[in-house]
Amino acid sequence: MGKNIVVTGASSGFGALTVRALADAGHTVYAGMRETAGRNAPAVAELVGYAREHGVDLGAVEMDVGDQASVDAAVERIVAEAGRLDVVVHNAGHMVLGPAEAFTPEQLAAVYDTNVLSTQRVNRAALPHLRAQGDGLVVWVGSSSSRGGTPPYLAPYFAAKAAEDALAVSYAAELARFGIDTTIVVPGAFTSGTNHFAHAGQPENPEIVAAYEERYANLLDQVSERLARLVPADADPAEVARQIARVVDLPKGERPFRVHVDPAHDGAEEVFDHGDRIRADFYRRIGLEDLLRPA
Repeated sequence: MGKNIVVTGASSGFGALTVRALADAGHTVYAGMRETAGRNAPAVAELVGYAREHGVDLGAVEMDVGDQASVDAAVERIVAEAGRLDVVVHNAGHMVLGPAEAFTPEQLAAVYDTNVLSTQRVNRAALPHLRAQGDGLVVWVGSSSSRGGTPPYLAPYFAAKAAEDALAVSYAAELARFGIDTTIVVPGAFTSGTNHFAHAGQPENPEIVAAYEERYANLLDQVSERLARLVPADADPAEVARQIARVVDLPKGERPFRVHVDPAHDGAEEVFDHGDRIRADFYRRIGLEDLLRPA
């Protein structure tokens, strides 16, 4: 049976791939994005064309994840049109590249806002509907950088994704008794096929960047090149979308807590597996084992 799904940050990258994969699987999919009548109008037109060509139920919804009013309006529109909301996919994110010291506190706050606080805005709009239903699924698109290999010059993004993961883990337990499932999808580094690196932000203090360049000449280029070498030539970012679609179609209570899609194998899977086992063991020790699965 098809589900009603919203995916944030769906104008490009993993988000654009995911909304298509979910629509192809027979779901009603809302691609959340901002400026649908402005700079993202071409992405909206592509969605409309894809839906028409493939005969699927896919469209855009105006959703600026940095604005609670925009998020609230998007969720209310979805519920009004579709009758209910079944799945929320937290995908919106933004990467920055450069020495950590060269970013202003305001820049770090902006990265946290997009990657972490945006999920809270969406949850506060969507979860009342899911809780009232006693059913639903929240999918968090995380990053292997939260626990695996963490090359330099990506600190603000890595820190934000680690915060997002911590929030997702806590939410999973707090939503279980409402019958709401949680899955955290953990992509590794895909250096092509998405706009993640191409659209990355830069630090505002060039004089600090220059000071680091004296000691770490061309380090940013080296990081990019060496990450690219680790990724197999056939690595396909669409696999992230396929895994999300697979999770959505699994029965309630049988969905995995975490799914790894890391062609570079940076070590995150081993670390996460260990941490997730410790979490499960701890919940059993304190008599809260029921929080590990939705009611």
